[in-house]
Amino acid sequence: MKLSVVIPAYNEEESITHTLTSLHNTLNKYDIPHEICVTNDNSKDGTLAVLQQLSEQIPELVYYTNPGPNGFGYAVRYGLERFSGDCVAVFMADMSDDPEDLVKYYKKMVEGGYDCVFGSRWEKGGQVIDYPALKKVINRVANFIVRMVMGIKYNDTTNAFKLYKRETIEGIKPFLAPHFNLTIELPLKAIVRGYNYAVVPNSWTNRKYGESKLKIKEMGSRYFFILMYCLIEKYFSQGDFMKKDLAPKKEVSR
Repeated sequence: MKLSVVIPAYNEEESITHTLTSLHNTLNKYDIPHEICVTNDNSKDGTLAVLQQLSEQIPELVYYTNPGPNGFGYAVRYGLERFSGDCVAVFMADMSDDPEDLVKYYKKMVEGGYDCVFGSRWEKGGQVIDYPALKKVINRVANFIVRMVMGIKYNDTTNAFKLYKRETIEGIKPFLAPHFNLTIELPLKAIVRGYNYAVVPNSWTNRKYGESKLKIKEMGSRYFFILMYCLIEKYFSQGDFMKKDLAPKKEVSR
């Protein structure tokens, strides 16, 4: 099963080389057939030039420039419309995600036949390194609200680092979120529409270079909008968007 990795990148020239080489080397070590799809989100620095150089060293690397509209969600969606693999992961350009965790996701999906594999930084085996204290408080409150509103056990919906089968991605379209709220739209739609999933502990490390693109003050209402959309679909869509030939639902696997 071919793995595609979609990576949104905006002004990541300092981080992108380490991220892509580490990811590529790790996937090669485990003989995982793959492609790495980077969406250069109209960066203003040297990100595009770095990608051009890396493409000569990494045959599995393909990259695009998103002319606009720009933003995290748009960049991820640009990649999700163009990947060629049987499954696809969303991975961060700043190396906050661990390639070894992606290998665990992939093996879990292959061995268990899951439609999705979600990471959790907050259950046993997961960890966060240099996570800002205020951001952690906001994260845990937000995820608690999502759990209570949607009636699910999964505790890290806002974690962007997840793996989906191609059929799952097709089944949760069309996408609405243009910003970081896409991180909750994808898994919540998958859950509401009956796709099964497993949860794997993962680690998160704060970026060493550049600055975070997430602006918390700007995102509250946008996350709330997506949450309400998924809640309405859950109770009022009459199952119109449900996965066909639904298998028994698998939620949390440790």
